[in-house]
Amino acid sequence: MKYRVLSSKIVEWYEEHRRPLPWRRTRDPYRIWLSEIILQQTRVLQGLPYYKKFIQRYPTVQSLAVATERDVLRLWQGLGYYSRARNLRKCAITVLKDYNGKFPDNFTELKLLPGIGDYTAAAIASFSFGEPVAVLDGNVFRVLSRLFGIHDEISSSVGKKKFTTLANQLVPVDNPGQHNQAMMEFGALHCTPANPLCADCFLKTACIAYANNWQSTLPVKKKPKKASLRHFYYFVVQRKGRFLMSKRPTGDIWTGLYEFPLLETEGPLSQKQLEKSLTKENQVYFNKINSMKVSSAYKHVLTHQLIHARFVELGLEMKNEQLDKGLFAGSKFYSPRQAAALPKSVLINRYLHETGAL
Repeated sequence: MKYRVLSSKIVEWYEEHRRPLPWRRTRDPYRIWLSEIILQQTRVLQGLPYYKKFIQRYPTVQSLAVATERDVLRLWQGLGYYSRARNLRKCAITVLKDYNGKFPDNFTELKLLPGIGDYTAAAIASFSFGEPVAVLDGNVFRVLSRLFGIHDEISSSVGKKKFTTLANQLVPVDNPGQHNQAMMEFGALHCTPANPLCADCFLKTACIAYANNWQSTLPVKKKPKKASLRHFYYFVVQRKGRFLMSKRPTGDIWTGLYEFPLLETEGPLSQKQLEKSLTKENQVYFNKINSMKVSSAYKHVLTHQLIHARFVELGLEMKNEQLDKGLFAGSKFYSPRQAAALPKSVLINRYLHETGAL
C-alpha cells in the first residue's frame, strides 16, 4: 500500500473515531506542550484532570513561569515521574526569558528547550505549526512495527533510525498534525498492545503482523530491568497536632517532595532492631522514646523499584534545638493544613488520608 493511501485511510478512521480531547481543539503551542508532557508515561484518562487543573491554574506560559516549584509539584502530585514537573517549570521560564513568551515554531529549536525531546518537539511542531515531522510514541511504534513487520528493537540505534525514517516518509506535507494524531489514536484505540481489533481492521490485508500472526511479538522492546527492593521506615513525630516533615533532597526518587524523617534499611527490622537503630542514629538528639507504634507494610511500585514502607509513630521527648540533627535534619513541624498544601508522594499522601490526618 502506498504511503499516501495508508495515511489517508488512517486519517479517515481517525475522523470517525477520535476522542474529543481538549488539546485537539487548539493550535496553541502552550496547551499542546502541556498535554504532551502530562501524557508522557500517563494514560489519557489519568492525565486529563491534571491538564484541566494546570490550564485553570496556569492559563499561559507566563503564569507557569512565575510559579514556585513547590506549587507546581503540588499540582502535579499523584502523576509520578516528578522530573517532568520540574522540567515543565524550567521550560516555561526559558520560553519567557529567551523567547519572549512564545514557543519556537520549528522542531530543531523546540528540542533546545528543557524537557523537550524528539517526540514532544515533533508534536508541537506538527500540531501547532504544521511542520511535516513525524511523532513517534509507543502507539506509533506499535502500528508501524506491525504493519511493516519490523523486528528491530525500538530503542536500539538501528531501530530508532529505521522507525524514524519510515514514520517521516509517511507524513504528508499537507496537515501533518492530523496525520500524527491519527497514527497515535489508531494505536491507542484500535491497534492496541493486547487484543488488537485485527478482525475488523481496514488495514489487515496490508499488515505483515496479521499475515504472520506476529501481533503478540511486535513491537520488540528491551527487557525491563528487574525491580530493586527498598525498605523505608518513616518516623511520624507530632507536636500539638503538627507533623515533623522535611523536603526530600536531589539525587533520588521524589526530589523536592515532602515526607517524614526517613531511615532506609537493607531489610525489614523487628521493633527491637528499629529502636536500636533509631537510638544509635539519634542518641544525642532526643531525650526519651515514650512510645512506638509500627504500621503494617505499605507496598509502593515504581518503574524499576519496589518499596516496602512502614510508618513508625513515635512519642518523643525532644527539645527545639534537637530538631535539626540526625534523622530529623532539615525537618520542621507543619499543621495538617500546611501539610495538605505540601507536594508529597502518593505513599505519604496515602498514609495521611488512611489515618485520617488529612
